[in-house]
Amino acid sequence: MGYRFSPDDVAYLRSGPGCSALGEVERLALTAGSLVGDLERARRDHGERAAALVETVRLRRRAAAKLERPGEWLLTDDALQQATPSVVARHRAQRLAGRAVHDVTCSIGAELVALQQVCPAVIGSDLDDVRLAMAAHNLSGPGNVLLARADALAPCTSGTVVVADPARRADGRRTHDPAKLQPPLPDLLDVYRGRDLVVKCAPGLDFDSIAPRGTWDGEVELVSLDGAVREACLWSAGLAEPGVTRRATVLGSDGSSWSLTDAEPDDIPDRAPGEWIIDPDGAVVRAGLVRHYAAKHALWQLDPRIAYLTGDSVPDGVRGFRVIDRLDFREKPLRAELHRRDCGPLEILTRGVDLDPDALRARLKPRGTHPYTLVITRIGRAPTVFLCETPSPR
Repeated sequence: MGYRFSPDDVAYLRSGPGCSALGEVERLALTAGSLVGDLERARRDHGERAAALVETVRLRRRAAAKLERPGEWLLTDDALQQATPSVVARHRAQRLAGRAVHDVTCSIGAELVALQQVCPAVIGSDLDDVRLAMAAHNLSGPGNVLLARADALAPCTSGTVVVADPARRADGRRTHDPAKLQPPLPDLLDVYRGRDLVVKCAPGLDFDSIAPRGTWDGEVELVSLDGAVREACLWSAGLAEPGVTRRATVLGSDGSSWSLTDAEPDDIPDRAPGEWIIDPDGAVVRAGLVRHYAAKHALWQLDPRIAYLTGDSVPDGVRGFRVIDRLDFREKPLRAELHRRDCGPLEILTRGVDLDPDALRARLKPRGTHPYTLVITRIGRAPTVFLCETPSPR
């Protein structure tokens, strides 16, 4: 658990002396090896303020992987863990451009920073006074944001799009149970029934368990950033594109982006494996849009129940694996074949088979110089191995 900031800490960190002290602490290494000595120096120079200063600098360094302008933020450890990456927040804000928005769980303001750039009026509310004070510091630019202390389950605005990001920890542990989120997802959906509503959720949430209860009739968007699935987002029917219930959005820190929905065609051929194997982005897989992606790029599935795709070409910007050989999954012949090919660095990808890639790699004992990739999957009932060239990193 990180340092527990007080309102007085936040006031100090926002002040001139606090900003100057942060600049001094920023010059400390604060690594595992230097931390004890650095803390002693910080306490000597800044007394009782040392803990808040050191924690802020360490959090800012961690925030560099997620937030823009990380050196200017005030944060808590928990708030940083749940904060929306700036690229993702900006994508969501663009979908809400021109609307008045109320973020009912605004925390330190990661969503507000993006919303204030494209929305005429923005309200951020939270029950945590410390996070509200941090949000006030983190906001900049046009003065179109109002911050208020309010309970997310007690509506206090009308005519706004409601944005919510329930906390995904219960009893100190991460949870995928909608009823254990804070505030609970069922309560949130009930309170704002009939309103334009956007709810950020963990990508592991069982969305099909929501719909049968009649509580959701909008869109579920799965969002990945730089190849990692970051979140799911529920969009109420009034904000969803007509005919769309599932969307995969793939974002890159380089500014690239594309989306795919279940309103697009999903007819694909049933053919033998092609020259290439493609592992679709995780957002496509989590959104259940593997066939739609395949249809869009003239690909087909290795097996109807497996997410690996195959074809005679690779979509632009995607890492594809060119098939060299197809083998039955038997370790002794596979080890002999890899040895014959002078296999060295060995990447092992699996779907639909119960295998530990690291343990298998140790048993195969690749000791050569040439890199290869094994794609091991189930086609029908049989585990099958595709020996592939290892592509260069994108």
